[in-house]
Amino acid sequence: MSTPASAPTTAAAPTPAHRGRRILAITLAALLLLVGAFAAGRITGPQTGTPGDHSVEAGFARDMQTHHNQAVEMSLLVRDLTTDPTVRSVAYDIATSQGSQSGQLYGFLAEWKLPQVASEPSMTWMTQPTLAGDSMSHDGMATASAHEPGSPMPGLATPAQMAHLRTLTGVAAEKEYLTLMIAHHKGGIEMAQALLDRSTYPSVVALAKGVITAQTSEIGLMQDMLAARS
Repeated sequence: MSTPASAPTTAAAPTPAHRGRRILAITLAALLLLVGAFAAGRITGPQTGTPGDHSVEAGFARDMQTHHNQAVEMSLLVRDLTTDPTVRSVAYDIATSQGSQSGQLYGFLAEWKLPQVASEPSMTWMTQPTLAGDSMSHDGMATASAHEPGSPMPGLATPAQMAHLRTLTGVAAEKEYLTLMIAHHKGGIEMAQALLDRSTYPSVVALAKGVITAQTSEIGLMQDMLAARS
């Protein structure tokens, strides 16, 4: 993992509005890179039809954007709450990588000419049958997915947890961030695996596999960092 230079710590802490603009800037930069990649034919190879509005692929693209965007927000936040170079480096890497993937997911929906906002509750796609034929019943008996439509996404930090993180500094902020981000990554892996269980669409499958590989590695690193602060 690369270790970018830490930003000066003497500047005034950015306001929530400033952080929001930084999150948007990361996502827009990733989207511009993605548009160029599409034009050059480097990201999308031959696909199998176009996903529809209520498809697994479209649902995953929308919900994982929301999931990734919170990781970007949380990572930019902790960089303002600690001067530890390792935590700030890990947070930077997570913010940039997940901002890039969020832009890629946005690009998928744009390419498919689908709205970015779903017309059904979040996580509905996870109730669809798997490729193996398993399905989720609405009486709670079948278990292709434990998530009900509209329920919180796996690993997503609550508003109260995000508010609490903002009150912390130093080691306390580092520990809270690592704890929340480990859970966040585990949830992201669960969502990516659910996509793989239900889709063979090449570009989306490739992104989901990348999520699993990168976030599994980062979980191990963050667990070691958290243990060192216990």
